[in-house]
Amino acid sequence: MTTATTTGEQSGPRSWINPASAYDQPVRGGAGMLRLDRNEGLLPSPAALAELAQADPELLRRYPDVAELTARLAARWSVAPERVIVTAGADEAIDRACRAFLMPGRTLLLPDPSFEMLDRYAALAGGELARVPWPSDAFPTGAFLERIDARTAVVAIVSPNNPTGGVATLADVLRLAAAAPDALILLDHAYVEYANYDLTAAVLDIPNVLVLRTLSKAWGLAGCRVGYAIGSAEVTAVLRAAGGPYPVAAPSLALAVRQLERGAAPLAEHVARVREERAALTRQLASLGLSPRASQANFVFVECGRRARFCAAGLAALRVLVREFPDRPGMVTALRITLPGEPAAFERLTSALDTVLAPEALVFDLDGVLADVRESQRAAMIETAGTYGVSVTMEDIEDALRAGDAANDWIVTQRLIAARGVQAELASVTTRFQALYLGAAGSPGLRERERLIVPRALLERLAKRLPLAVVTGRPREEARWFLEHEGVADLFRAVVCMEDAARKPDPAPVRLALKRLRARRAWMVGNTPDDIRAAAGADVLPLGVVAPGDDLAATADALADAGAARVLDQLADLEDLLP
Repeated sequence: MTTATTTGEQSGPRSWINPASAYDQPVRGGAGMLRLDRNEGLLPSPAALAELAQADPELLRRYPDVAELTARLAARWSVAPERVIVTAGADEAIDRACRAFLMPGRTLLLPDPSFEMLDRYAALAGGELARVPWPSDAFPTGAFLERIDARTAVVAIVSPNNPTGGVATLADVLRLAAAAPDALILLDHAYVEYANYDLTAAVLDIPNVLVLRTLSKAWGLAGCRVGYAIGSAEVTAVLRAAGGPYPVAAPSLALAVRQLERGAAPLAEHVARVREERAALTRQLASLGLSPRASQANFVFVECGRRARFCAAGLAALRVLVREFPDRPGMVTALRITLPGEPAAFERLTSALDTVLAPEALVFDLDGVLADVRESQRAAMIETAGTYGVSVTMEDIEDALRAGDAANDWIVTQRLIAARGVQAELASVTTRFQALYLGAAGSPGLRERERLIVPRALLERLAKRLPLAVVTGRPREEARWFLEHEGVADLFRAVVCMEDAARKPDPAPVRLALKRLRARRAWMVGNTPDDIRAAAGADVLPLGVVAPGDDLAATADALADAGAARVLDQLADLEDLLP
């Protein structure tokens, strides 16, 4: 039966589920990106895939059989196989538990903040949520006990907690299990391999406790989606009835068995490494003025205050991704940083954090950042083109700069002329440009029209905080002339020019500036994508600013697309950003 709709109403199938509530799966990344935003664990041995390639093709033709993996997991915990259920990650076990034990009028009691899929699965089951704040390291057992009532159907204990890394003790679990004997106590132990204590064995004989575990984290098989739950035979029987018969693909099951067969030695080494990184990162974050929480997981949750968004954007500009929480109340100023468990990657993380939060120098492009060149260089480009009978506009020049590989005005001018169908030798273009720009036959050049964009007082304040440098595509004499003409040459400890290194976007001139400043980490402000790419390539934090007169929206978008951590409204914004 169909229902008529009036004009303007949506037609087709209707659902009570809001599509906007779907789990956010960021697609940022790409080659060279260090992904520390999803809590993946140990990198499995390449031998795992090699062994899978030799598997019997029947593995793909037949429906998957969980018997072997179930038996191994049951033996691991010394329980009967019927007390173990293999699921598509620990997430699916949560989904089954919510569908099996929640319903309208029944409540899921959970810590806040915690794993966000608890909220979603409870809502899909029609249950209600009762949140208990978990603001400090200690699990809020007393507050949980106060909230338990006849409507409580499921009590979630995520330990270590995602996203904070906090843990519950055995005493906490026992008290809640005793206080809610008719409710399911859901002990989510997804990250327990990284914790000081594993509560699994101690709670296996408590009839209303269900332990959730996964091979996605410390075991390194997040791509396989293999989790499992251990509980009473009665509870696991209900969970089997609450889902499909074949939740995990056969290749994933085979890889899980192989990973368990390899034993605990690789796991122990990985966990030890992560614990060392966790302690070191916690110390570093505190030394940078942030507030990290004590964690027993493979990540650190850190309160960053107003610097949270800038810190995340800065790390991303240096190709390190961390987890943000822009839409979660009470967490918008916090970040979660996964420990990579690998020395080189950890060094990359810590170095990027120091660069973003504790720079040792400031680097500036010259043209469009410090010098207003609309009536000088850009005018020279337009007039040079005119000598070849070619009309070039300011908008044409802006488009060329936004397109990239445009750090040399002579070359850009030649390209603009060629785009109009006129061929001109670069040497000829350069000669004509320089005559206009520098002046000839005793007439002043267009460079006399250049003006400093920012007041000297601002540069003086910045120079008192950090050493300053200029990286420019200008010839050395022209760069020196402008800085001296405007009375700011004394404020820059290093000036890297055309003669010193390859032109941007090559990172070489930026690296040379750091070398001359004897600095390891810095921020750089530029007004073109070439500046941004050169900075990032030198592991320098890239910041953008729109040159006077340029199209604000188009240029800001181009700078952001090139990887700028932020596009400043004005250079004075640096004072507020600097630590």
